[in-house]
Amino acid sequence: MNQITSGYSRLRIVLWAGAIVAAVLVLTFATFRTGDDPSHRVTYTGEADIRANFSLINHEGRSVTEVDYAGRWLLVFFGFTHCADICPTTLAYMGTVLDVLGFKAEHVAPLFVTVDPQRDTAELLKEYVAAFHPRLIGLTGSEAQVSDAAESFKVYYERFEEEGSPDGYLMAHAGHIYLMRPDGKFEAVFLESGQPPEALAEEITMRIAKEMRNK
Repeated sequence: MNQITSGYSRLRIVLWAGAIVAAVLVLTFATFRTGDDPSHRVTYTGEADIRANFSLINHEGRSVTEVDYAGRWLLVFFGFTHCADICPTTLAYMGTVLDVLGFKAEHVAPLFVTVDPQRDTAELLKEYVAAFHPRLIGLTGSEAQVSDAAESFKVYYERFEEEGSPDGYLMAHAGHIYLMRPDGKFEAVFLESGQPPEALAEEITMRIAKEMRNK
């Protein structure tokens, strides 16, 4: 096993450890719900201390905050462009969810927030997210801005040095997809492996319909 392969093996161990910590954090505040088929409809919902509160730079180079996406449901994933497997898999999954949503995707702002702002410039993110879906929005910023955004969403990430890896380091991070309400409050958290994209699209569709009925 070479150094890079060994590094990614270590990364996956740290990543999944962080994912478990994040899941426990969410469960501390949340209620477990299932639909008729638990294997296809698993979500965690509740009033967790998770907020859409950020000041970042989008992939067009423009400064944005959560206010720029007010009135839309946020589908948020934290990762980085040098990620070997979790990130491209999850972003492809989000792209499929958007396709399944069809015209209802207009009610959703899909955000990919980098945890590696040192390498992930706005220009790089623009090219990267376009490979997965034209609606995906890449967000970056300073180290402090990314840290603040991650804290708002209670997202785990960590840089660790790894000789032989690109630029000598890797990033570990939790792999959750957050669904936030149009008012910026927490609604649910998902894992790409937790349900097929059609099931997540159905979950989002039901929430959009309920919101419209309550207006």
